Amino acid sequence: MFRPLSLLVPARSVAAVGALALSLHGASASAQVTHTPQTSGTTALLIAVSPVNDRVVWVSGALGTYVRTTDGGTKWVAGRVPGADSLQFRDVHAVDANTAYLLSIGNGNQSRIYKTTDAGSHWTRQFTNPDSAGFYDCMDFWDARHGIVIGDAIGKNIAILTTTDGGAHWTRVPSASLPPAMPTEGSFAASGTCLVTKPGGHAWIVSSNPDHGRVLHTANFGKTWSVDTLPITTRGGVGPQSIGFRDARNGIALGGGNAARAGDKFTATTNDGGHTWTPRTSPPLATGVWGGVYVPGAAKPTVVAVGPAGAVVSRDEGATWTPIDALNYWSVGFASPRAGWAVGTQGRITKLSGF
Repeated sequence: MFRPLSLLVPARSVAAVGALALSLHGASASAQVTHTPQTSGTTALLIAVSPVNDRVVWVSGALGTYVRTTDGGTKWVAGRVPGADSLQFRDVHAVDANTAYLLSIGNGNQSRIYKTTDAGSHWTRQFTNPDSAGFYDCMDFWDARHGIVIGDAIGKNIAILTTTDGGAHWTRVPSASLPPAMPTEGSFAASGTCLVTKPGGHAWIVSSNPDHGRVLHTANFGKTWSVDTLPITTRGGVGPQSIGFRDARNGIALGGGNAARAGDKFTATTNDGGHTWTPRTSPPLATGVWGGVYVPGAAKPTVVAVGPAGAVVSRDEGATWTPIDALNYWSVGFASPRAGWAVGTQGRITKLSGF
């Protein structure tokens, strides 16, 4: 589901934020969170981030851009995929320091998947969308060989791709294995977080049309699916944007969009694997959340969410939220409580730690 590059909240300079360390005093905990600007080597919009560990991270963005570090962000190396300068890479999945996948979005053949196995020196185009009505949004992988991609509905059918051989072949999940699509249903391709996988074949996807938001769930690597309704505000330009799970049962869905209004419900949690969802407190961000993730290994169930109006943290799974900064971000990802990265406009990369 395409989202324009124009944003409601302008980017602010890093200097305007002030000190690099901000003391957070939330209802559930007090902690020191450090947010450190890093030099990406590009001014392109950065849209998605995939940490492998505390040192190896890949980022994707507009103008065919990817960025990579192997030292925790002390040095980032930016590049462009040959022949893809006009594409927006709205998702990235990193396997290791040498291997990564990029997903570009757009109508028809603009939706593509590229793979590198030599740190970006060469890229192989694995998939080009053959359907002029197709539009792919997010991807994730269970392991180096098993992956999944979600796209906007094509007619009455949900469009999901899977691979079992590291992307050498991508196969569309048969419509008979999926619930019927809602009219004009799709996922927001804003941050690469509208889809998440967990061990054992679990995956969850948030999608919506202007009337309803819902979660699709598989427990067998995409062979069969169930669907549940989300208590998150949806309208044109607004809906569930992001989903995260800290294990097979406990998860959070986050919403937002350029048409967000005061009073919109943008957070819901589940403790039964997504069968039922409970509304929680909406993050204090003017346009809601475009990307949100759990912080793996944190002492408490901690979620960091970002959007064009800034970054916020919850240490109680959405009951309360505390601001981190007010910069313009599109996505966020963590390797550990010591190492996370938020990415956004004008090549912005901010390292987050202290969770």
